Amino acid sequence: MRKILFISLGCDKNLVDSEEMLGLLAKHGYQIIDDETYADIIVINTCCFISDAKEESIQTILEMAEYRKAGSCKVLAVTGCLAQRYQEEIAKEIPEVDVILGTTAVEEMIEALEAALGGSHYEKYADLDYLPQIPAKRILTTGGHYAYLKIAEGCDKHCTYCIIPKLRGRYRSVPMERLLEQARTLAEEGVRELILVAQETTIYGQDLYGEKSLHRLLEQICKIPELTWIRVMYCYPEELYPKLIDTIRKEPKICHYLDIPIQHASDRILKRMGRKTSRSELEQMITGLRQEIPDIVLRTTLITGFPGETQADHEELLEFVRAMQFDRLGVFAYSPEEDTPAAVMEEQIPEEVKEARRAELMELQQEISMRKGEARIGQTLFCMVEGAIPQESVYVARTYADAPDVDGYLFVNTGEPLMSGDFVSVEVTEAMEYDLIGNLIGEPRDEYSQ
Repeated sequence: MRKILFISLGCDKNLVDSEEMLGLLAKHGYQIIDDETYADIIVINTCCFISDAKEESIQTILEMAEYRKAGSCKVLAVTGCLAQRYQEEIAKEIPEVDVILGTTAVEEMIEALEAALGGSHYEKYADLDYLPQIPAKRILTTGGHYAYLKIAEGCDKHCTYCIIPKLRGRYRSVPMERLLEQARTLAEEGVRELILVAQETTIYGQDLYGEKSLHRLLEQICKIPELTWIRVMYCYPEELYPKLIDTIRKEPKICHYLDIPIQHASDRILKRMGRKTSRSELEQMITGLRQEIPDIVLRTTLITGFPGETQADHEELLEFVRAMQFDRLGVFAYSPEEDTPAAVMEEQIPEEVKEARRAELMELQQEISMRKGEARIGQTLFCMVEGAIPQESVYVARTYADAPDVDGYLFVNTGEPLMSGDFVSVEVTEAMEYDLIGNLIGEPRDEYSQ
């Protein structure tokens, strides 16, 4: 049996691709291991969305190429966004790579590995309009109690800083019946929280059904009895629509949480970014959401140091963040990407200015987050157990306000034994900048509560 090490880099959408490829490999008899020194085959699913991700992918390939040189690894395969974007460079500069598969060629994994084991170099880049479908059960890497459901591929927005449409193609919704089958299978396998992701979730179904249909998909997923939480990520602000908001408000399984990347608040910079909203529209959207769903938790991401951003633009963004009081917020320093309009714009900002502005925004958000955390003290929160801290009577949990890997945690003090995936009630006793501490109340339970 061939032993295979699989390394997944980048975002949660990429992770879904990795889990599907792992399922395909397991179905065909490959043994999945976690030690590169014993691997016959090493597969790296790469990311190149920003420069840091690109560097991580390249460094990982070079490190794994050493095992290929040494002969312990018989096949080195590279898939994903870096493979799609830089296939010629990888083949030329890193000859140890035997297999290069683009973003829509993941179904070719078994054929590619068998060819490489037979001594052939294998490259495949399917049409970016193609929507892959791997006929195998995913192998979850998230612990089994939560999972991501990728509801669409690609993007049509063409923001001036973003390379995704050239790597992933146009927006293609996954047919609803296929998604519901995946969701039911995941739930039957023990998944309690399902997290809907795509480059943009809000326009799901428009290409297939002639109208935005995310609310319809959510209504059907809510009928799956084993699921307790359903979370929606990556909603573009201009695409939010009344039926979707109403569905989130009235369906008890849907977390009152939305991730809405806005990127900036200066109208001038938003226009240069190719974004479709103005500051006033963003303010109206945020105010409206909080009126419709008073306990909604809003997460956003910002880009600082975009070409042409003045100190006045930065000050406006600070004032906007101060006024909007986002519950969760991440800030990225602008990264110029090849083949994007923003990369050749005039007035590129020095790195030290980008980082200083990023730090100022994060310092402000830290203050906001601390105040919001302190307001939770004394509240009883329903949360999902993620794991335990060894040698301590403390468990790590998440509330409806916390998406995995990007938000904070609730640390639960208890002498009771808990399992990952348990839902428990916790009284909050302390707050930190991004995390909470509390005491367990009662026994684990399944009924949902915001």
